[in-house]
Amino acid sequence: MAGNPLLTNMTKNQGDPRFGAFGAGGSYQGSYSTQAEQVSADDLNQMYNAGTASPLDTNRLTVNDVVMKTGLNLGLVVLGAVVGWMVPMLGAIGAIAGFVLGLVNSFKKKVSPALVMLYSVAEGLFLGFMSFMFEARYPGIVGQAVTATIIVFGTILALYATGRIRTNAKLNSFFMVATISYLVFCLVNLGSVLIFNNDIRSMTVAGIPLGLIIGLFAVLLATYSLLMDFTNVSESVKAGVPERESWRLAFGLVVSLVWLYIEILRVLGYARAMLED
Repeated sequence: MAGNPLLTNMTKNQGDPRFGAFGAGGSYQGSYSTQAEQVSADDLNQMYNAGTASPLDTNRLTVNDVVMKTGLNLGLVVLGAVVGWMVPMLGAIGAIAGFVLGLVNSFKKKVSPALVMLYSVAEGLFLGFMSFMFEARYPGIVGQAVTATIIVFGTILALYATGRIRTNAKLNSFFMVATISYLVFCLVNLGSVLIFNNDIRSMTVAGIPLGLIIGLFAVLLATYSLLMDFTNVSESVKAGVPERESWRLAFGLVVSLVWLYIEILRVLGYARAMLED
């Protein structure tokens, strides 16, 4: 699959009775054949007239499931952001809790709706604090960042829906390497700030802040992450995965949107600083 590698096993298991499909052979089909011989003509006629089961009847994932769960979690992010804005001291707690819950949700085999929602609240607290700090320094920047995030999201969704852009294996591999490299840079920069009080992002390259260059690259990574999320949703629906996986897919979308907003906020901050100078 072009999207989330975790979904590959789900696709392979479409023949599993747990996914509502008949196996390719073996005892399951044999058992079904034996039972079919015992069904009366009236029963068969009634089954035939019953119509085809919908995804709702089979408890399979639908796009609407993902939309509803994503909307719910984004609402929790906004709620947390309001609290974080009003009480900035909670930002540090939100950052730590969001990081831990993000890792737990990423590697947890069975998705937990409660943990996904807690992650959204924690990220909201951090975003509220971060937005408050940027807004105090550059009035109006939060509105610009939110608008830009919505525009990027809508554009990528429209391009994907019309088949104009798609993920591929080479870009996915590059994305993974680039994302890990960016994460390492963030950790090194954090250590530099805490130990030496030196922000590597503040360095300049040909008069341009390094943070602006890296930030623009990070925006591209977050944007491609959104494209991968849309691919995951589409392939999951086609694979007929269980409805509960809508929470995992919603989690992925929230992570990408939060990441995109943070990077856009940083880029706008560097751009505003350059204009002021």
